[in-house]
Amino acid sequence: MTSSNEPIKKKQIAILGSTGSIGTQALQVIDEHADLYEVYALTANNRVELLIEQARRFRPEVVAIANETKYTTLKEALADLPIKVYAGSDAIAQLVEAEPIDIVLTAMVGYAGLRPTISAIRAGKAIALANKETLVVAGELINSLAQQYRTPILPVDSEHSAIFQCLAGELDNPIEKVILTASGGPFRTYSLEQLRSVTKEQALKHPNWEMGAKITIDSASMMNKGFEVMEARWLFGVAPEQIEVLVHPQSIVHSMVQFEDGSVKAQLGLPDMRLPIQYAFSYPARVRSSFERLDFGKHNSLTFEQPDTTRFRNLALAYEAMHQGGNMPCIVNAANEVAVASFLREDISFLGMSDVIERTMERASYVGLPTYDDYVATDAEARRIAAESIIAIHK
Repeated sequence: MTSSNEPIKKKQIAILGSTGSIGTQALQVIDEHADLYEVYALTANNRVELLIEQARRFRPEVVAIANETKYTTLKEALADLPIKVYAGSDAIAQLVEAEPIDIVLTAMVGYAGLRPTISAIRAGKAIALANKETLVVAGELINSLAQQYRTPILPVDSEHSAIFQCLAGELDNPIEKVILTASGGPFRTYSLEQLRSVTKEQALKHPNWEMGAKITIDSASMMNKGFEVMEARWLFGVAPEQIEVLVHPQSIVHSMVQFEDGSVKAQLGLPDMRLPIQYAFSYPARVRSSFERLDFGKHNSLTFEQPDTTRFRNLALAYEAMHQGGNMPCIVNAANEVAVASFLREDISFLGMSDVIERTMERASYVGLPTYDDYVATDAEARRIAAESIIAIHK
């Protein structure tokens, strides 16, 4: 029996992508609940100065930077501290296997999150999943591995966390459908003509959420919602036709679940990613927080509308990829990453991103039952085709 005076064992957390939007907010949650959580590992892709600052503040056991050219800078800056320093994707995939780690928060952006997530699952670590591309690219494989290693996957995306919370206590009650809400982004009311001339600066201004550049562009194009639809399929075991998207500009209802008796449950709150991050860390318990509370006096008008897939083709392309299955979602993800990077360089237009994705879907090799090696090959092929499509668009 544990003595009431005995200190609570703190959960050891590895944050993959600690310098991004989710990673920095996760550190705020850990800071607020230093009696419950402790940082074991921090990783970043390129932002070495912020990683150094975080490491000196939270004193993890391990830090790693994906960009190997930044290793010396990182190593020298932390030389006076007993912190192990590594670099490269291999190191990041290996460090998640460390025995003391309880939870791995996968907050890396894009395809890069797949390999370390697989390593963490094989090592039996609970996954706090913020890297939606992991399930988009390889949902079937991830689900299979999670079942094999009995590893819990706790969603961190606000929409999937909302569904997860709505399902708490429902046991095996059948789901009729899940309803993912979308803010609609900054261009919800734009005509096709207006969308043709959208600039990078306009697209990077989200009305409700503060996110990294790539996710902000995905939100503006509604590809982010398409990815969330694919993710919901694997997280909650529902068919594509059981997943509905509703545009909800206020971002107060984070998502809903409709059960077979017609009852609908919704999870509400202010747009604040710290809440779903904290819930993933504390599940199944709820921990007190200092987050601002929802005041219905201030938020007394909640509206919903159907998304327009003519103006926002990416959502339709995502549903098409999900229906085709196999490696098609992997193809879409790779093409989208290339297209977004090109748009941020101002090489293609906002609507041109959909053209690149569609062309890549048409040309890339389809594999019905892909293995991990197939996903790796598909990602490389789709990126090459997408890059060629961008060149073709310029000609």
